[in-house]
Amino acid sequence: MKTQIISYGYNRENVKSGILHIGVGNFHRAHQEYYTSLLLENEDQQNWGICGAMILPSDERLYKALKGQGGEYTLTVCGRNGEDTAYRLGALNELYWGMEDAEKIINKIADKDIKIITLTITEGGYNIEKATGAFILEDENIIHDLQFKTSPKTAFGYVAEGLRRRMNLGNGPVTILSCDNLQHNGNTAKKAFMSFFCVQDMKLAAWVEKNVTFPNSMVDRITPATRPEDISRLNDKNGVCDEAPVYCEDFIQWVIEDKFIAGRPAWERVGVEFTDDVTAYENMKLSLLNASHTLLSYPSFLSGYRKVDDAMHDERIEKFVRQFMDIDITPYVPAPGNTDLNVYKQTLIERFGNRSVSDQIARLCFDGISKFPVYVMPNLGKMIKDGADFTRVAYLIAAYRNYLKYKVDDNGAAFEVAEPWITAEDLQVISSDNAMDFLGLSAFGSVSLKDSQKFCSLYLKFVEEIKANGAMKTLESIL
Repeated sequence: MKTQIISYGYNRENVKSGILHIGVGNFHRAHQEYYTSLLLENEDQQNWGICGAMILPSDERLYKALKGQGGEYTLTVCGRNGEDTAYRLGALNELYWGMEDAEKIINKIADKDIKIITLTITEGGYNIEKATGAFILEDENIIHDLQFKTSPKTAFGYVAEGLRRRMNLGNGPVTILSCDNLQHNGNTAKKAFMSFFCVQDMKLAAWVEKNVTFPNSMVDRITPATRPEDISRLNDKNGVCDEAPVYCEDFIQWVIEDKFIAGRPAWERVGVEFTDDVTAYENMKLSLLNASHTLLSYPSFLSGYRKVDDAMHDERIEKFVRQFMDIDITPYVPAPGNTDLNVYKQTLIERFGNRSVSDQIARLCFDGISKFPVYVMPNLGKMIKDGADFTRVAYLIAAYRNYLKYKVDDNGAAFEVAEPWITAEDLQVISSDNAMDFLGLSAFGSVSLKDSQKFCSLYLKFVEEIKANGAMKTLESIL
């Protein structure tokens, strides 16, 4: 049976662009454009259409597909109950590709009708050095953009030249809003852009300080990559011929600090939450969603699972995740705004188990060195201070050691480890046969794990048991 498509009801000819978005990928199209398309049904909001800017050579296929469809596409929202809903979205009313239309993108940034520049350029796109937190000026594209102002290659170069023209034309202030999934993304965006402006043009940097705001925001919606076979599957299901379909889970959240210097859409009408400070929302997401992803990843992978939904349909793993959320994390997570933490946690369990948006466990295991310091260690530090129950976290760290050191799962299947930020010192402590050395891994640096005897004795016990009996047998013993 074909899915009924819910189409937008507004006349796109009446929509004007008030937002320029850099990085028109799947997440943006399942999240910001979904919210904005719903909002455009209100006649008084039709000056908030989105002008898409795609600036990478690799954007060519998607750009041509969307351009050929006038910016329209279908979004299939996959319900946790197995039922899907498909939408035809029309918020993307202009689209330019930097390889063809760099000048049009720059002039659009300068346009007085553009009040917000939004970004999904990925965490790495902010060009911040992980170890020092400094902007990487030595990047070859940054070097190019600092010198050749009118032929940019990066988001920084485009925005700098667009804002310079905006400043010179007297076209007024603008907000730069990061929609990337990183902590305090507005602060990160400000640091990155201001670092670039200060080196390229101090006059522009001074203007930006007074005329541009960088609100923090928290975004959430699982949106898998659309593979060629997904395009065929979705088009067949929806009875359409869409060259650029997207699919995602049915959960969506967007919390934004209300710091817009030039006005904003009334996104609260369609479910976006505005706040003075996004910190509590970020803490909830990092401590419950992201930490739980890390918690389930290594034990599940070692047990032979490769897909998150398959692992979550194993009642042992589901129970493990629930206990972690309820016993270990909830005492340290104050519920922000109107959030009901019990509902939020139950929703997470359902989201992780959603068969329609199956996620790879290998993706969750990827780059643990970067994830542990942000998702796990802050709360573990508090737990150690309180002398809490370390059972689940000690087991997780023992499983992580086994994963990194032996690279073989419970079934004897060998695997490769992907840890792009691993150091020579890390490799040394991983290879050591003294399990205590592993607690000196760079990822755990913010907490002195070796100082807690209670933690260490549990951890050493689990190291031995996982090696002797496997990850799942050991997990069963702690449930």
